[in-house]
Amino acid sequence: MKKILINDIEYELLENYKDGYDIDELTSKLTEYFYDYDYIIGDWAYGKLRLKGFCKKNNPLFKEINDFEKVKEYINNNCAYDCKYFIIEKTNRV
Repeated sequence: MKKILINDIEYELLENYKDGYDIDELTSKLTEYFYDYDYIIGDWAYGKLRLKGFCKKNNPLFKEINDFEKVKEYINNNCAYDCKYFIIEKTNRV
């Protein structure tokens, strides 16, 4: 898996469906808001990258709506059909 370092946080690229991962777009959109999430999903709609944070069950931010176990459901129900997307996981803070 590919390691990524953004704002002193290390991530691992878990999935890169249809080559949806774009480091420049991700870096420009990734704000402090996402720092506490365990996973970030980036999907493309109308040429624009959208980000959504997901959590493991032990994360204090955990809610049913951001349960990582439901990420495929999110992609199928909330993203454009067969869109490009990627999934990154926070591995640690550097």
